[in-house]
Amino acid sequence: MGNNEFRYKEMADFLKTRRSKISPEQVGLQTSVRRRTPGLRREEVAQLAGVGLTWYTWLEQGRDIHVSAQVIESLCRVLLLDKQERMHLYRLANHPLPSEGSEYTETVSPILQHVLDRLPLCPSFYADQRWNVLAWNKAACILLGDLANMTGRERNVVWAMFTSDYYKSLYDDWEKYAKSLLGRFRATCGMHVEDPWFAAFVEELRAVSPEFNQWWPLHEIIDDGGVYKHFHHPIAGGLDFESSCFFVPDQSGLRLFVHVPSEQNDTAEKMQTLLTNYGL
Repeated sequence: MGNNEFRYKEMADFLKTRRSKISPEQVGLQTSVRRRTPGLRREEVAQLAGVGLTWYTWLEQGRDIHVSAQVIESLCRVLLLDKQERMHLYRLANHPLPSEGSEYTETVSPILQHVLDRLPLCPSFYADQRWNVLAWNKAACILLGDLANMTGRERNVVWAMFTSDYYKSLYDDWEKYAKSLLGRFRATCGMHVEDPWFAAFVEELRAVSPEFNQWWPLHEIIDDGGVYKHFHHPIAGGLDFESSCFFVPDQSGLRLFVHVPSEQNDTAEKMQTLLTNYGL
């Protein structure tokens, strides 16, 4: 079975299982006829979604047919899909995920914070879709500065990279990492083009950072692909980390950034000394 065949079969099975869970009364249909099988009939879904019965039957048969975003939204409404189920249907239909607008979380759960706290020697933090740092551990403060006493704008990863003198001295090759971050930020902007926050943020950053203002018009999507970062800490000197980024699988858009001390040198020992000296 090819990739497309598998995709269409998954979508067909998903629609059938969700249809079977919806009673006529839940969608405003009155019926007094005893049904042999639970859930809505195909013709009822087709009628409520505003599509042809034959077309919808083909969809549930796993045929290779195009499904528009408008039809996906209609099916989501008729089948009473929740947020995660809606996103799943978009993916199965091979459609770009719709913009979530301005729904941004400002805090993280205690469980997510616990993950950070269990990484004592690994500078780690969570950032939202706008690259705002929302939560961090003590090791992150050792490396990146006193995050707790920064403003929300100062804790924005992109803003800090291009406006902080500390960041420019912290990275061993600041221009390389700054251009890579800018490329990833531009990709993020592309996913949230309907959010006016991004346009305002870009204009503000262009006004205060000559480098950002020079590089932004180039439209370069750069990701160096590297996971190895070398820093020049003002007290500890050279620190080497293996850097990774993980998406939190809860539709929040949060990402977990983790910097693991390299095993090739004494970075872990230096981090432990810094934490002890700072009483953390």
